[in-house]
Amino acid sequence: LQSASKLVEKMTVVKDQLPIIMVLCNKGMRDRHWERLSAITGYDIAPNADTQLAQLLGMRLEKHMDKIEEVGAAASKEYSLEKALKDMQTAWADMIFSFSPYRDTGVSILSGVDEVQLLLDDHVVKAQTMKGSPFIKPFEAEITTWESKLVTMQDILDEWLKVQASWLYLEPIFSSEDIMAQMPAEGKKFVTVDTTWKSVMKSAVKDAHALVVTDIPNMLTSFRTSNVLLEEIMKGLNKYLEVKRLFFPRFFFLSNDELLEILSETKDPTRVQPHLKKCFEGISKLDFDDQQVIHGMISAEGEKVVYDEPIVPADANGMVEKWLDQVGKNMLTSVRKATQRGLEAYPNTDRGEWVQAWPGQVVLSACTVFWTQEVESAIVNGTMQAFLDKSNKQIDAIVDLVRGKLPKSTRYTLGALTVIDVHARDVVEELVRLKLTAINDFNWISQLRYYWEKTDVGMMKGAEEDMMVRMITASMLYGYEYLGNSGRLVITPLTDRCYRTLMGALQLDLGGAPEGPAGTGKTETTKDLAKAVAKQCVVFNCSDGLDYKAMGKFFKGLAQAGAWSCFDEFNRIELEVLSVIAQQVHSITQAKMQNLTKFTFEGTELSFDRSNAIFITMNPGYAGRSELPDNLKVLFRTVAMM
Repeated sequence: LQSASKLVEKMTVVKDQLPIIMVLCNKGMRDRHWERLSAITGYDIAPNADTQLAQLLGMRLEKHMDKIEEVGAAASKEYSLEKALKDMQTAWADMIFSFSPYRDTGVSILSGVDEVQLLLDDHVVKAQTMKGSPFIKPFEAEITTWESKLVTMQDILDEWLKVQASWLYLEPIFSSEDIMAQMPAEGKKFVTVDTTWKSVMKSAVKDAHALVVTDIPNMLTSFRTSNVLLEEIMKGLNKYLEVKRLFFPRFFFLSNDELLEILSETKDPTRVQPHLKKCFEGISKLDFDDQQVIHGMISAEGEKVVYDEPIVPADANGMVEKWLDQVGKNMLTSVRKATQRGLEAYPNTDRGEWVQAWPGQVVLSACTVFWTQEVESAIVNGTMQAFLDKSNKQIDAIVDLVRGKLPKSTRYTLGALTVIDVHARDVVEELVRLKLTAINDFNWISQLRYYWEKTDVGMMKGAEEDMMVRMITASMLYGYEYLGNSGRLVITPLTDRCYRTLMGALQLDLGGAPEGPAGTGKTETTKDLAKAVAKQCVVFNCSDGLDYKAMGKFFKGLAQAGAWSCFDEFNRIELEVLSVIAQQVHSITQAKMQNLTKFTFEGTELSFDRSNAIFITMNPGYAGRSELPDNLKVLFRTVAMM
């Protein structure tokens, strides 16, 4: 019992002295803390190799308990900061950048920086938090240096990735001698950046440790200077592309990458062929001879249309846009002349032979011209029933042809012609049922009719005849855009109603807006009307990420090229962007109404082709769809597609 009492007594003493023991045995105690304790107690209590705990406890330190505990707490906090700093430094000692070779340039590029970036973001925040701690004073200089190192590393990495992204984009462009020759100032700047980049990357791959790499002399300054130069190069490049687009407006419908691919092929014009379809919907390739002279155009279906005048790309002195512009002009004149010759040959040739002798587009337009003439003649002469019988016989003759052996291209033509002929027969059947007697009856003028006549507009402007397309009060010049030997949509009553609304809108210099659920034929009907009047129709899928600058670029192309555009799911665009687009569309509509040949659009003076048209399709009531602003709604005629 006596032993137990003594043990309890000793334990009580130790218990009372336990807080002091914890301070004295604290791993965070450094010389500065022992000096402070010595000053507090009046004894020199800095421990050495021979110091025993009992000696220190015998100095009756409990009198200064509060102050000793305060020193202990500070030592613990400072120790945890010191340990955190060492842990950070240890983590970075093993961190290495990952590099991978880029193509066959002999240069490596930075890859997979996610791990480095995550650690860097975490440690910058940690270092800044530690720097703000009241216990950091003993390591203030060290943490400041370390924070500065991390921030510099972050700046270097940001600038590095920026330079790398621009260099990767521009390197293939400026590796083309043609582009270097066309942009000497930008080419010189790129060579400077390229030299710096290769030099830095060569040094970086020698030792990939992050701390070593980011200590390369003048690395941050070099990257910042390179980024300034790269921004200047990009501005120069965009300006250069804008000049090319203004010369040949169809380039506005291509991305910068696609356009640069075309412009870099100045020496061999045949290498532009894979990109032709992006500029000319119906042209798959051009007919080059051994001297690289262009004699005609060939569609994807293999149909060939010969040019009246050959094009010599070499005469353009490496300016791709110049000879492509000639291709566009020759396309229009060649299709027009082929149409004229086809119309002249039609009355004197058996129809079965005639449809096989001419391009598909000529066959469709010329047949509709003669159908229009014959229907109007039959209405006036009261011979509609006889003409209905003739229409049925013509369809039977085409069916017999299709059953025989035919070239692939002719079979495509007859497929499209059958669709048109069947609809034409149905129209005549309806007119017979209605016992029509006047050619200005709505049931007749509401059909899509083609006339070959003298006109005050178009390519010939009164000197010769041209093709006009009419529907109700709307009248439009046939576009002569070569669309290949493609098929046509089956024409339903809904198709006809949509055509009437869209043609009426065009007559009023407005746009068309088919709207309805998915799969009702909004876009396809718009595209088919473009085929019917031979206009290029560019379909553009809208998204909520679309901005007014991208739309402005597109509108510039439309206004100059006289093309049609169909903006799919237009109401997915953000409302803020739609309000700017309303102003853009309004300026084009005003230019049409004033019959301008030049107009200023977003600060750029453009030549203006008033045959351009803007169509939009919408899925009303779907999630994420915007309601169109009123000032945009009034620029379009809506048609319900159900």
